Amino acid sequence: MKPDDFEQKLSRQPLRQVPAGWRGEILAVADANRQQVRSGEVGRGFTSAATRRSWFSTLNAQLSTLLWPHPTAWAGLAAVWILILAVDFSARDKAPVMTEKSAPQPPEMMVELRQQQRLLAELIGPRDTGEADRSKPLVPQPRSERVEFMTA
Repeated sequence: MKPDDFEQKLSRQPLRQVPAGWRGEILAVADANRQQVRSGEVGRGFTSAATRRSWFSTLNAQLSTLLWPHPTAWAGLAAVWILILAVDFSARDKAPVMTEKSAPQPPEMMVELRQQQRLLAELIGPRDTGEADRSKPLVPQPRSERVEFMTA
């Protein structure tokens, strides 16, 4: 069916009149609204259908406008973030974290620790730094000698 055919068919149909009861109600509400606008009561107590919206429906309308071009892509992105958060929360260490300072160790434990350190020092013996342990200062050499050294 072509658009011209539809328009011709539509133009042949007779127009129906609005029922008298409806017409009276519609005109009464419109007249009341017009009087409120003229008297300035609109801002004080009059609420239109747009201002009666709940916060959630306003948020929903704004998000729908923002996300409409590619709703599937946004839904996929939201699912990925939910998955990332779920993995992050499940991978956390569930052991309690100690935030307080540890209690001071008793003096007996400190004495025992010092004795163990002395015993270890006796078993290892005195530390002598031999000739091999000392680091020799690096004397820069000409590049030609370094090449010969590496190839020899």
